[in-house]
Amino acid sequence: MKIAILSDIHSNIHALEAVWKDINYVQPDEIYCLGDLVGYGAYPNDTIDFVRKNNIPTVMGNYDDAVGFDRASCGCNYNDPDDVARSNTSLLWTKQNTNVEGKDYLREFPKSIRRERLGHRLLFVHGSPRSINEYLFADRRESTFERIARMAEADVLLCGHTHLHYQKYVDGTMFVNTGSVGKPKDGDFRAGYVLLILDAGKIHVDYRRVDYNVSAAAQAVRDNGLPDQFASQLEAGGEEILVSV
Repeated sequence: MKIAILSDIHSNIHALEAVWKDINYVQPDEIYCLGDLVGYGAYPNDTIDFVRKNNIPTVMGNYDDAVGFDRASCGCNYNDPDDVARSNTSLLWTKQNTNVEGKDYLREFPKSIRRERLGHRLLFVHGSPRSINEYLFADRRESTFERIARMAEADVLLCGHTHLHYQKYVDGTMFVNTGSVGKPKDGDFRAGYVLLILDAGKIHVDYRRVDYNVSAAAQAVRDNGLPDQFASQLEAGGEEILVSV
């Protein structure tokens, strides 16, 4: 059985459409999205419409929550004042440019989705089971992963939010971060997603990278008056963020 998992599209319809072509090629049995459809990019309505029309089960990300419920902050927990200012600009622009139907749709997302497939218990979240905006970086303390593994009660926990792919086993739970479709931060501009391959006794994670027209996505950011750094980050594949807490 093959399951495709997307996350952190961030209004990048160019990246999403390219990933969708790859998904059609690999022909998964199921598709899920781990949230953050909007923010930073120039195409919030197109991205929401794409996910909705393709009936992709989606959990709520912090940006979906912020736009859907008209929050004052994106819940990104930035510390640098410049990052805070840019995130506020992004949030305001996204709220102003997302239509009513799109905001209604974002509010419908659950905080988590549970499935059991071929005897494997799967838990889909955006940040962690504790919070939609918890950054579950690969280098977090082992004790943090142990606590979350107990809370998850899952064989596989699939998360996003950090925009950095990894997989690791802790206390019988496989943690898989799916990376980001629309705003990677690992120095590779290509869109990323995960293909989870299950059989009765094995779990395989195929982390897939897909080329897309990043120049068009970046130009749309600039044309819409969003911070130029958002466009530059798309072109450069962002930057890796290392946080140990």
